[in-house]
Amino acid sequence: MEKEKDKNVNFKTWLSKVKNLKKNQIFMVLLAGILLVIIALPTKQGEETRSKNQTEQAPVEKVSNEKTDTDVLEEKLVSALGKVKGVGKVEVMLTRKSSGQKIVEKDKPVSDKTTDEQDNQGGNRVTRESTQGEETVYAQDGSGAQTPYVIEELEPEIQGVVVVAEGGDNPVVVQNITEAVMALFGVEVHKIKVMKMS
Repeated sequence: MEKEKDKNVNFKTWLSKVKNLKKNQIFMVLLAGILLVIIALPTKQGEETRSKNQTEQAPVEKVSNEKTDTDVLEEKLVSALGKVKGVGKVEVMLTRKSSGQKIVEKDKPVSDKTTDEQDNQGGNRVTRESTQGEETVYAQDGSGAQTPYVIEELEPEIQGVVVVAEGGDNPVVVQNITEAVMALFGVEVHKIKVMKMS
């Protein structure tokens, strides 16, 4: 019984406080309540965004027997230099400054919000708010799997090159190898070392 009296007293106290509030204070409280309800409601778009974020954060595993970009570049360089007159048998080692990078397409939606408020004295205030987001664009293959849409792939940046060749003691061959490596990888001459194979 006492609990019911306490509830009635609390309700009456709350009701008297609500009656003392000004119209714009009540409006702000209602607006805040509606905003909280909207935020709390699950949406289909929110679920899709969560699944996209989970896809983005999934760890990428590399199979250990796959060739790296550096291995492929080394093989191509060995193949090309092996065909040059005077080079003979050749081995190559590349060191990278940076690994290759994939740049994905991003949508940058902009949303504008304008609020028009009036105060008790009849004044008017307009507030404009603009926000810009960033969302990854996904491509869907025939099986329905989604992957980020890649717009550009940057090759790994080569830091240094060592070439060991049978013709590595011939100055003309060394010059040809050095110029070929400079042309292919944009490496400065002091970062290229050509040696004679034993």
